[in-house]
Amino acid sequence: MTEKQTGRIAVERLESKALLDNPLGDPATRELYLYLPPGYDAEPARRFPVVYCLTGFTGSGVMLLNTQPFTPGLSERMDSLIARGAITEMIVVMPNCFTRLGGSQYINSDATGRYEDYLIEEIVPFVDARFRTLASSGARAVMGKSSGGYGALVLGMRHADVFGLVASHSGDAYFEYCYPPDFIKYVRKIGKGDPRAFLEKFWREERKDKDDVTLLNVLAMSACYSPDASQPLGLRLPFDTQTGEIIEEVWALWLKHDPVRMVERYTEELRSLRLLYLDAGTRDEFALDIGARILAARLKERNIPFVHEEFDDGHFNISYRYDRSLEHISRAVNAVMVIEK
Repeated sequence: MTEKQTGRIAVERLESKALLDNPLGDPATRELYLYLPPGYDAEPARRFPVVYCLTGFTGSGVMLLNTQPFTPGLSERMDSLIARGAITEMIVVMPNCFTRLGGSQYINSDATGRYEDYLIEEIVPFVDARFRTLASSGARAVMGKSSGGYGALVLGMRHADVFGLVASHSGDAYFEYCYPPDFIKYVRKIGKGDPRAFLEKFWREERKDKDDVTLLNVLAMSACYSPDASQPLGLRLPFDTQTGEIIEEVWALWLKHDPVRMVERYTEELRSLRLLYLDAGTRDEFALDIGARILAARLKERNIPFVHEEFDDGHFNISYRYDRSLEHISRAVNAVMVIEK
């Protein structure tokens, strides 16, 4: 019996200028994990498409490699898909954009740091220089789930010249449905209290209350969408912390970052993509299936090509859906490579 070929994991260490002296004091030097397919070592003259896989809130790149009893890590998933001929061989890059607030949404913010620049100006050029990649937008994809799906959408809109293929699993979209329920929890639990005290307690005590990550998420999204250096933690919350009433001027800042609203500003960039893939479970706990439907409707109105799928599941433990996006990415990459030949 022929032994199954497997890829290998490479680990690099990057010193980031973009993250140096970031407002939260998070590390500027970080490890970068990559999956190199079986052919990378077997065929030393060959170059490979690249997929950047972004984790959800509270995630970091290495978490994608974790194996659970019934769920393969991303490297095992890639090995399996390649072995059965479901996808072409591709390099997978797993960036670490974690912050003290739990996440960065993969965008630049005066309250968290320049994570968009970190990805676009530092990681992508580093990977292309260090590894045998097909260094073109048509062979470079970005994908992710939840906050990672949001990051994939936004990076694809703003940097279609870098990422020509985009896949979003349950990505944050149509903010009216996915975020405000958490505002209520914040008002009830923290209210007018100092968010800095909550954050210090969050990191000091190992045991977390059931809503603590939700409250952290409210702070993180505020830091990303409505930074304000005059406020505690350098962020402004989009609601009155005593009454819970939405503060319209701050909420408007959030909505500018909503992919549904961003379609109008980035129509031509979206049309230029080789692939735009969206999916979400029809029982998503944050109503992101509805957000994906609304986003799909906006895309259709503007004649932007896309693939939209729904499936019977919720928001969590849906990494099996990566199989679908990776298959779509592989087909789109193969089509580009045939054209370029």
